[in-house]
Amino acid sequence: MSTATLLVELLTEELPPRALRKLGNAFAEALANGLRERGFLADDSAVATYATPRRLAVSIAKVAARSPDQPFKQKVLPLSVAFGADGKPAPALAKKLASMGLDEGAVASMTRESDGKAEALFHAGVKPGAPLADGLQAALGGALAALPIPKVMSYAAGGYWNAEKFVRPAHGLVALHGADVVPVTALGLDAQRTTRGHRFLSHKPIELVTADAYAPALESEGKVIPGFDARRAAIEREVAKASQGDRAIAPDALLDEVCALVEWPVVYAGTFDPAFLAVPQECLILTMQQNQKYFALTDAHGKMRARFLVVSNLETRDPAAIVAGNERVLRARLADAKFFFDQDRRKRLDARLPRLASVVYHQKLGTQAERIARLRAIAKAIAAPLGADPSQVDRAAMLAKADLVTDMVGEFPELQGTMGRYYAQHDGEPAAVADAIAQHYWPRYAGDALPEGPVAQAVALADKLESLAGLFAIGQTPTGDKDPFGLRRAALGVVRILVEKKLALPLSDAIGAAFDAFGGVAGAKDAREALESFILERLRGYLREQGGSANQVEALISRRPAALASLPDRLAAVQAFEALPEAAALAAANKRIVNILRKSGAEAAPRVDRARLDAGAEQDLYAAFESLGPKVSSSCDAGDYAGALKALATAKPVVDRYFDEVMVMADDPAVRANRLALLNGVAETMNRVADLSKL
Repeated sequence: MSTATLLVELLTEELPPRALRKLGNAFAEALANGLRERGFLADDSAVATYATPRRLAVSIAKVAARSPDQPFKQKVLPLSVAFGADGKPAPALAKKLASMGLDEGAVASMTRESDGKAEALFHAGVKPGAPLADGLQAALGGALAALPIPKVMSYAAGGYWNAEKFVRPAHGLVALHGADVVPVTALGLDAQRTTRGHRFLSHKPIELVTADAYAPALESEGKVIPGFDARRAAIEREVAKASQGDRAIAPDALLDEVCALVEWPVVYAGTFDPAFLAVPQECLILTMQQNQKYFALTDAHGKMRARFLVVSNLETRDPAAIVAGNERVLRARLADAKFFFDQDRRKRLDARLPRLASVVYHQKLGTQAERIARLRAIAKAIAAPLGADPSQVDRAAMLAKADLVTDMVGEFPELQGTMGRYYAQHDGEPAAVADAIAQHYWPRYAGDALPEGPVAQAVALADKLESLAGLFAIGQTPTGDKDPFGLRRAALGVVRILVEKKLALPLSDAIGAAFDAFGGVAGAKDAREALESFILERLRGYLREQGGSANQVEALISRRPAALASLPDRLAAVQAFEALPEAAALAAANKRIVNILRKSGAEAAPRVDRARLDAGAEQDLYAAFESLGPKVSSSCDAGDYAGALKALATAKPVVDRYFDEVMVMADDPAVRANRLALLNGVAETMNRVADLSKL
């Protein structure tokens, strides 16, 4: 069957820039899947996606002009229903045949087979393939209906009534299979072979000879780079070229948005008054990115330049007017930022605190002022184990949210914390306090930097623990993939700070301090337990990402370690232990011990009476672990977990011999209790590093 490239393009008014990439990918994927389900695509049919501000398009290679014929076999009716007692066709059969478009003559070619329950009449045949126009019409309708459209518009298409609904009004439809137009319709438009190029740089319709000519014709005749990724790559190249040795700040989100605003990107460089560099560069960069979609430039040391780059949709021989216009607009934006910065510094941070009493944090958890009181209580409670100055911790926690009521943060919420540091420095606050104000939000995302210094770490932990405890207490826990308050991120932040900064603060103490700060509002025991389990679940994922297997991680966490800082070293020790030849036997013996103690541990004596131990294996096990206990404890106290587990490996022969020769559950209650006490001591020593039974 003949195949050719299929092109489908929908010409529209300017599409939402932040949704363009998603719309383009969804359109191409849905259309290709619709054709594939209907049998028009080969297994190796390549799909090319195109998306510009004024078009969504897809090109698919090796599309058949007609879908293949499909053999079918259809159950008609059970024989008991299809035929009467005299063997003649019943009225039910005639009615069924009519609904299938058949007459009674077709019965002669039908087969009689069992359907698994009873004998039935079956009709077999071959369903002819459908022409591409039919398949594309159905697939196109399904693809448009399934698009993730942010907001639908109603508009008129060739009439007086707003009968069509789409993300933006559509003005053209192209559908080509090879060199032939496929007669389909969509959004009140008939398919044709004519498209349009750039709004300003191309002035006449572009007639496409074949589907394969689409991208080359648009680029050469229409001044349009139709591929989103190709256009984005062109922007990155031009930005790098125009940077002239400086570093352009080009986050992915900005590149995607700029790419969605232009069809023929051209990069121009502009300048601004260096006096604006007195404003914190974070403010200037956000002003450029969010308000104007410009790229800021910095030198090799990260210091901002008084230059910027703008991606224009208009290529011209003399860009002076374009550059001057953008410089004029940016000057006004930067002047606003400077005004906010100057105004904010006229009032100290601590003088802003009363305003937080009118800012609601959560309807069930009070205002930001009430939240600050809890932050201070939690931060002071955990300051000592972290080695932080309590007075500085208290000051930083008190000022941590004060910048929320500044003009700059009101304009750019992303700068909360960052601006607090600048204003604290201006107010003469200690460096540790100013840094803690900025860093108490860290880490903000996966892989982000962690707060430096004990003061910042105390306030950062307090901020996350306050959110977790409060929201868990009022039942606002994450469900499924929904986590509107970012509690999973907060819990992982707690884990990372405690582990990677090697802090000696026990997790249970930190959680307890958080709930204590809420008083009676959030003191429920089940909420505390639920939060600890939630954080430990994040810890499981964290350790798996560090290379731990499921069993190794469970061996560590099942012990409910007080402090998390030692876990990476413990994990490495467990991994080294598992490589030892004695590991499997010791883990199995440990599991046996744990099972025995779980079932009968209550019968164990308080301590081992050595006089009751039988000579031989039992005395040898006691002696071995009397010797090993201090060595294992000493190694663990010194952080040498690998050494502790290596020492335990020497106990394999004596443990094996004990279980070969000794019956733990002896008939004599006193002997049984003594042996259980011995196993209690063995298990305690063996599981100092991790619960080996989980291996």
